[in-house]
Amino acid sequence: MKNLETNLNYSAYDIIAKKRDGKTLTDTEIKWFIAGVTNKSIADYQMSALLMAIYIKGFDKAETASLTDAMLFSGSTISFEGVDVIDKHSTGGVGDKASFILAPIAHAAGVKVPMMAGRGLGHTGGTIDKVESIKGFKTSLSLEEFKKAVDKNRMALIGQTGEIAPADKKIYALRDVTATVDSIPLITASIMSKKLAEGANGIVMDIKTGSGAFMKTRQKAKALGKSLRDTATRFDKKMLTMITDMNQPLGEAVGNSLEIIESIEVLKNKGPKDITDISVELAGAMIYLAEITKTHKAGIKKAKEVLKNGKALESFRELIRLQGGDHKVVDDYSRLPLAKNTKEVLATKSGYISSIACQEFGEHVVTLGGGRKKTEDLIDFGVGFIVHKCVGQKVKKGEKLVTIYYNNDQAEIVKNIEEEILTKNIKIKDAKPKVIKPLIYEIDENPLC
Repeated sequence: MKNLETNLNYSAYDIIAKKRDGKTLTDTEIKWFIAGVTNKSIADYQMSALLMAIYIKGFDKAETASLTDAMLFSGSTISFEGVDVIDKHSTGGVGDKASFILAPIAHAAGVKVPMMAGRGLGHTGGTIDKVESIKGFKTSLSLEEFKKAVDKNRMALIGQTGEIAPADKKIYALRDVTATVDSIPLITASIMSKKLAEGANGIVMDIKTGSGAFMKTRQKAKALGKSLRDTATRFDKKMLTMITDMNQPLGEAVGNSLEIIESIEVLKNKGPKDITDISVELAGAMIYLAEITKTHKAGIKKAKEVLKNGKALESFRELIRLQGGDHKVVDDYSRLPLAKNTKEVLATKSGYISSIACQEFGEHVVTLGGGRKKTEDLIDFGVGFIVHKCVGQKVKKGEKLVTIYYNNDQAEIVKNIEEEILTKNIKIKDAKPKVIKPLIYEIDENPLC
C-alpha cells in the first residue's frame, strides 16, 4: 500500500467528486483512499463525504471487491486449520441477541467458534456492548491472544482490534453517525473484511429484513446475500445464508443487560420461542458447515440436544470465566447493571396486536442511553425494554404491553416514549391479523459458493 499512499496523482477531493457524479472508481483509487483513512492522511469529514456518495450513487461488484480487499488488508489477518472453524454474523436488528445463544450451542456440539463482533450501529444493538455489561468481560484481546484462545478453548469473543481491518473500524463508526449504514456495498465490505481477517473457514449469515432491519425488503436482503456470497466465493469460504424477519423485536428484551439475561434464560430452556428457534436454526447451520453432521436438519437436531442437556449453558458460563467476566451472573442476574426504575405501559384497549414498530424500539433504547448518537458516547447497560406481546397476540385493556427500564433523571423521556408506544409504536386492532410473517423466509443451504 505504500506506493498508493504516496501517489500524488490522486486527491481525496477528486475521488469524492468522481463518485458524487456517479462515475466508477478504479481499484487503485479505492485502495489509495482507504490507505489514507488508515494512516490518517484523509480526514474523517472526507471519508464521511465519500460514504454519502457511495450510499447515494452505489458501488458495482468490482468496486465492492476493491473496497473489501482494501479494508481487509489494511490490517493483520489470521487463519485456522480445519473445516470445523465456523462463525456466524447477523446484519443487525432489534433484540437480536442470538450470538450469545448459538455460539455456546455450536461450541458444545464440537464447532470451533472464532467470534469477532461489533458495537451498536444506528438503531441496532451491538454484541460487544451487550457482553460488556458483564463485569470484567474482556473483549479487547490482541489478535495473537484471540488465536490462542480459539485454539485452546475452541471459542472466543472479541471486538474489533486495531490490528484487524483498522480502516473498517474507523468507517464503521462514521457510518453509524452519518446515516450511511444501510448500503449493500458498505455492509458487504464491513462484514467480510472482519470475517475474512478473523480466519473462519465457514460463515453462517443471518440477513435480517423488515421494519427493524437495515434491509427493509426481501429484495434488498437477497441482493445483500448475493453480494456476501460473491465475496465468500472469491476467498473460497463456505457460506450458508438465511433471510429472517425483523418486523418486530426478536425475543422480548431490548437493551444490553436485559438481552444478556434473556440469552441465559434461553440457554436454561426457559426463553421466548422465537429467539430460541432462530438460535437453534443458526447453530444447526454452523454444526452442518463444520461437517459434524451431513445435513442442516441433522445439525438442528444436534443443537437441540446440547441446549436441552445444559451443555450449551455451561459453554457460555465457561466463555465468560475464560475472558475474565463475572460468570456468577449466569445464576444471579442482580450482578448485572440494571436501571433501578421501571414503568409499565398498559394497553388502552382490547384486541389483537397488529404491528410493532421495530426500529422505533431500537431508537428508544438509544434515546435512553443504551446506544450511541455520537461515536464517543458511553453506553448505559441498564436501560431498555421488555416487550411482553408479539404480533398476532390477543391483549386485554389494562394488560402490560411493555416494561421500560430507566434512570431517575429520565422520567420526562419515559413519559414521551410511553405516549409514542401507545399512539404510534404498537397498533391494536379488533381483528386478528390474517397473515403473520414467518420467522425465517428462506435458507440457502448450499455451502459451496
